[in-house]
Amino acid sequence: MNNSYNGHLCIVFALEHYNPLNMIRAFGENGINPVYISVKRRYEVATRSKYISKLHRVDSVEDGYQLLMNEYGNIAAETGKKPYIVFSDDKSVGFFDLHYEEWKDKFITYNAGRNGRINEFMDKYQIQQLAKKHGFNVLDSYVIGKNDPLPENLWYPIITKDISPNSGSWKFDVYICQNEQELKEAIEKIESPLIMIQHFVDKKNEMALEGYTINHGKEMQIITQMTWKYLIQGYYSPYHDVCMFTDKEMEKKLQAMFEEIGFEGVFEVEFLIDKDGTFYFMETNFRASAWNPTCKFAGMPLDYLWVKGMENGYIDPADRKEFEPFTSMSEVIDYGKRVEGGMVSIAEWLRDFKDAKCVYIYDKEDRGPWDAVIENWDSFK
Repeated sequence: MNNSYNGHLCIVFALEHYNPLNMIRAFGENGINPVYISVKRRYEVATRSKYISKLHRVDSVEDGYQLLMNEYGNIAAETGKKPYIVFSDDKSVGFFDLHYEEWKDKFITYNAGRNGRINEFMDKYQIQQLAKKHGFNVLDSYVIGKNDPLPENLWYPIITKDISPNSGSWKFDVYICQNEQELKEAIEKIESPLIMIQHFVDKKNEMALEGYTINHGKEMQIITQMTWKYLIQGYYSPYHDVCMFTDKEMEKKLQAMFEEIGFEGVFEVEFLIDKDGTFYFMETNFRASAWNPTCKFAGMPLDYLWVKGMENGYIDPADRKEFEPFTSMSEVIDYGKRVEGGMVSIAEWLRDFKDAKCVYIYDKEDRGPWDAVIENWDSFK
């Protein structure tokens, strides 16, 4: 089994999910069987992929980091080839970012050149201020502590969010409030000590962009652009239209943002599209999002191309390919929302499932993860 790119061991380090599954598959389908360090969650799916060369199960990101250092920390010194690590969750990225100086001579992974730099811009308020500086529209927002007085002259409705993906309880801290009383009640329930409150726009759609940067943000490739086929208030849509990204002005602004941060790694950027067609910058994930397999199905596997670009020192023009628009479906969640939620019949859903070029778990060439889903169906809701 080949587990390396140009002699560099490839490692997927992630909270167990179908997100790292698709990074493992992207490597595997390009002849690399990565090591997988899986941080346990309530169910397993990625661990069942046939493409894994060696599997490590750990209980926490901290335990995974210790295992990585103990098992693979000497490879660079012994061979002169640093292993590559790819991530797909905020917790792992945030932890490694805080320990950059410890691992930088041993591994190559997502970074912004110094300890804690990525964490600064995982803060939603900070990244939105940077986006505003680079010419993007952003929605008015405020950051408050749980016990702080509310800002004056708030414009309702308001949406609440955790200030960082690693504080609070993510989507469970999202509330849409129509008035001050509802906002106060929401703040009582929120776990995050710092809350971002923002004017809530009745959006027409959302857009997500998947891509990667090398040379500390000087070079960037955006591979896929997605919009949602239907909207779920306070939640993401699991069914998308996928197309090529062609907005050169937006691309220039995003590249300038990543260069200012100094980021090199895989990313996702999210925008809200207002009823009048205005784009509002929402946030950046400094990692692969769950939508990363859209890149593989577009003929440009995200993590594989990032490793290739880092190794070459440039983005190969041959890695920028044109593709026809297609649909992608996170099939288990979409089934729950649309079939069990009464939006469509099973027959209609099966037609959409069959027509989707990109699905997230089912793969007839790599059946183990789908079998795990069937065995643990209720855990995936």
